[in-house]
Amino acid sequence: MTTPAIYQLRLPRSIKQAVERYAKQDGISMNQFMATAVAEKLSALESARFFEERYERMNLEKFDEIMSRKRGVPPREDDVIG
Repeated sequence: MTTPAIYQLRLPRSIKQAVERYAKQDGISMNQFMATAVAEKLSALESARFFEERYERMNLEKFDEIMSRKRGVPPREDDVIG
């Protein structure tokens, strides 16, 4: 594990009380609860960025071509599972 960074955090009293309540319900420390919450937020931001980048590269013409191909066409030899 890496050496933790220390960051002093000021929270509104109501948020701190909610963090205390939920951390206690989960049987974890407030520190662990907040670290997990920050990690979840970072993951959500990274996911949004990933899909924004995919959106910029989309090719609707290629999508339409794939979706309109004849059904029942066997997969290519290199596209078979098993």
